[in-house]
Amino acid sequence: MGFFDFLKKGKKEDLDQGLAKTRESVFGRLTRAVVGKSTVDDEVLDNIEEALLTSDVGVTTTLKIIDRLQQRVSKDKFINTNELNSLLRDEISSLLQENESNFHSKNGTPVSTPYVIMVVGVNGVGKTTTIGKLAYQLKQQGKSVLLGAADTFRAAAVDQLVIWSQRAGVPIVSQGMGSDPASVAFDTVKSAVAQNSDVVIIDTAGRLHNKVNLMNELSKIKRVIQKVIPDAPHEVLLVLDASTGQNAIEQAKQFTAATEVTALALTKLDGTAKGGVVIGISDQFQIPVKYIGVGEKMEDLQPFDRKDFVDSLFLSN
Repeated sequence: MGFFDFLKKGKKEDLDQGLAKTRESVFGRLTRAVVGKSTVDDEVLDNIEEALLTSDVGVTTTLKIIDRLQQRVSKDKFINTNELNSLLRDEISSLLQENESNFHSKNGTPVSTPYVIMVVGVNGVGKTTTIGKLAYQLKQQGKSVLLGAADTFRAAAVDQLVIWSQRAGVPIVSQGMGSDPASVAFDTVKSAVAQNSDVVIIDTAGRLHNKVNLMNELSKIKRVIQKVIPDAPHEVLLVLDASTGQNAIEQAKQFTAATEVTALALTKLDGTAKGGVVIGISDQFQIPVKYIGVGEKMEDLQPFDRKDFVDSLFLSN
């Protein structure tokens, strides 16, 4: 059994439902792009480009996909929608596979315990909810989990995490609003070592991503954690709201500049037609999307499975 066994497979039907709005928006447009066409011309490619941009795949990644499509079309002649979808599906899957391979060649299965996850992201993206759901699922897997409430800047942030710790049935270390975040992080990892916890999840302040002191604060938290566990944090998880589209990409730029982000969680995919942002972020930042949120239930934080994701996007095609 692996460390994060629950990550192997989410509920495919929930993923299909969660991506329904994106699928409708993008692939409805793609189908219309080729109606009455026997070959792919510039107009068809322009329509495909527009469909990808509308779903917030992003300009850079969209142009890369279109360029690859043009190369394929010049060699593989096709006359119907199914074959176009097949080519597009291949290219999207290929992009995600490349990024996944790049990451896994540098990162192995976690072996350190306690395994420390530092969670970053702006307010309102679903950071606290993601922590609660992740803690719950790890506990269901049989892991002992300890939470650290180091988001002491925002009113009620500590209280919200306490509520999630109760829902998940896991303990929490907190010092209340206004206390030093690094001090909370230090106490959390120290307690985790004493209790022989398997996983530590530390929440951090969700200040606006353009605040100058963000880098200093995150660096300080890292330093104090390393006084207890020298190779921690083992994962820095950036939580982004998929429904904000290009703004999520901008946040990713700011946070990857401020700290070494090693994994991404994309929330609220079920409420948006902008699910293409998953493809764009994965491609632009070469950081794996590790979790996606496709609903409100505890189980609706799912592992990001490249094959399942692409299958769901092309479900009705």
